[in-house]
Amino acid sequence: MISTQDASFLEPTAIEALLTDPTLRSLSRLSQYRIVFAVEVPSTHFIIGVARPMNQRFARRDDLGLSKREWSLLKRLSSPEKIQAFLNDIPINHEIGGETLLSVREVIRQRRAHCMEGALVAACALWLQGKPPLVMHLDCTASDYPHVVTLFQRGTSWGAISKVNGMSLRYRDPIYRTLRELAMSYFHEYCDKQGRKTLRSFSLPLDLRTIDPSLWITSSEAWETHDLLASRRHYALISSSQERSLSRRSTFERREAKAVQYPKVSGS
Repeated sequence: MISTQDASFLEPTAIEALLTDPTLRSLSRLSQYRIVFAVEVPSTHFIIGVARPMNQRFARRDDLGLSKREWSLLKRLSSPEKIQAFLNDIPINHEIGGETLLSVREVIRQRRAHCMEGALVAACALWLQGKPPLVMHLDCTASDYPHVVTLFQRGTSWGAISKVNGMSLRYRDPIYRTLRELAMSYFHEYCDKQGRKTLRSFSLPLDLRTIDPSLWITSSEAWETHDLLASRRHYALISSSQERSLSRRSTFERREAKAVQYPKVSGS
């Protein structure tokens, strides 16, 4: 057992993120945390407390492991609007050949991204500008796909950077007073192919400074980061009675929603 004398300054959200991480199998993966105390049982470790993560305001190139070219590219994305424009110009990742969770480096190299891959790039670019790299998970019913956005603030209002192929679940201007308000702005257009509204909850934001950069910036894939985000506490957006009374989108809306920026190439 390690001493618990430093436990008074632990951040509850950081502890929660670690305790709910389903991929956690060893203390060595958490290289940016100093373990304050832990209990060991056969075949695994249960972390009871950790110290604050590496959370310097401005990221440094050497700390992140970025090349000069990668650093220069991300550094030029000096505002949420520029980051969003960069993501819009990257073709969608249709995941031909199987599911992917590309790291920041791989998105830059391969020039393709889906929602969470784009969110990681946006978060990294914000960190380079001295803004916290926060991502939020939007969860839905089993008939649809979850979505991930990168959060930013102007004053006390929240906005979101978002990589999608369609028209609806995109950038949100920083006009929302709370994260719930921001999440609800996606509700009406968040639908499956049958026109059913599927968005159900939003997560606590995940500060990516709490995760080793080698797991989401310079690795080939970032599944550990995905699992950590998806396992965070979620808050319901609607009640069960409200869910039962939801209307479906009209035929016109469903037809218009099929428009995409990067169509899948026939035969691929």
